[in-house]
Amino acid sequence: MSRYIPGLVVREAGGPATVEELRLPEIGPGQVRVRVRAAGVCHSDLSMINGTLRPPHPLVLGHEAAGEVVEVGEHVTRAAVGDHVVLNWQPPCRRCWFCDHGQPWLCSTSSGVAALENGITLDDAPVHVTLGLGAFAEQVVAPENAVIAVPRELDFEIAALLGCSVLTGSGAVQNTANVQPGESVLVIGLGGVGLSVVAAARAAGAGQVIAVDVSEAKKGLAEAAGATDFVVSSDTLSKDIRVRTEGRGADHAIECVGRASTIRAAWRATRRGGQVTVVGMGAADDMVQIAALDIFSSARTLRASVYGQADPDVAVPALARDVLDGRLSLDHLITDRIELAAVPAAFERMARGEGARSVVRL
Repeated sequence: MSRYIPGLVVREAGGPATVEELRLPEIGPGQVRVRVRAAGVCHSDLSMINGTLRPPHPLVLGHEAAGEVVEVGEHVTRAAVGDHVVLNWQPPCRRCWFCDHGQPWLCSTSSGVAALENGITLDDAPVHVTLGLGAFAEQVVAPENAVIAVPRELDFEIAALLGCSVLTGSGAVQNTANVQPGESVLVIGLGGVGLSVVAAARAAGAGQVIAVDVSEAKKGLAEAAGATDFVVSSDTLSKDIRVRTEGRGADHAIECVGRASTIRAAWRATRRGGQVTVVGMGAADDMVQIAALDIFSSARTLRASVYGQADPDVAVPALARDVLDGRLSLDHLITDRIELAAVPAAFERMARGEGARSVVRL
């Protein structure tokens, strides 16, 4: 028998997000049912409703989450009832060219899919789920490769963050930028991902971590994450950064906003021969312009970091061990604990640049 559960739904582009009753399908072979216990409010969810992305509707929001497996289908081998799991919004197939060549974060079957149908209905009509999950709901039905088991002693609220913001931020530092001890790192944008970048840069031994945001109120969060410097973003940002880096600019700039203006700011604030890593997901019509001569003469490298350039099946359990062993503290990331109906207000705080992560407790 199908189950009815509450979920946060957007019925049309630009429409309001409201809690509505959904009908979940029975699970099939290779699928699992997960009771969602905590879900983070991520900027990618906001992008689904503010026009940055254009998913199909109706749409169940949410993708950064953790919970408990309550049912498994036939032939499931990597999950059992009672397992505590982190949801993976980009599960690799392990069969395509990218997976075979060690780049599961670029998997052909999971990359670039904003929303999918998976049997969930609203008023008996099909509903799409964000990034294949739709985790702003009491339960989700997902393929078994979309769940990653973590120790039961790991708090669900912290576990939820590992599946997106923490993995994305830490992976950008460790895998994409490959920050080395003593290097300087500029971090632009201090949401959940940006603060995760700050913490990972300090953990990597960066000598200087310069955190930048449009809001002065982010200074305390930046310092709690490990920033050595805090700068309010302005038109003189590149000069401000050079003053703090002996006139050269930062060795690394990691952009966590996803706008052409902040990508250009990161480029200008990086030293010659330095690296610019773009983590923020921008709009398709927001064009970044850099002079051809500047590309040549500056010898900088500009690259993107997709999902932390990590294999989630390996990286998430490693991050969980770091949290439990005390090597990684994430308490500063959660600034609001909310109910499902309060997610729209969390989106408004996010748009105003307030706080770090809001976490929905179900």
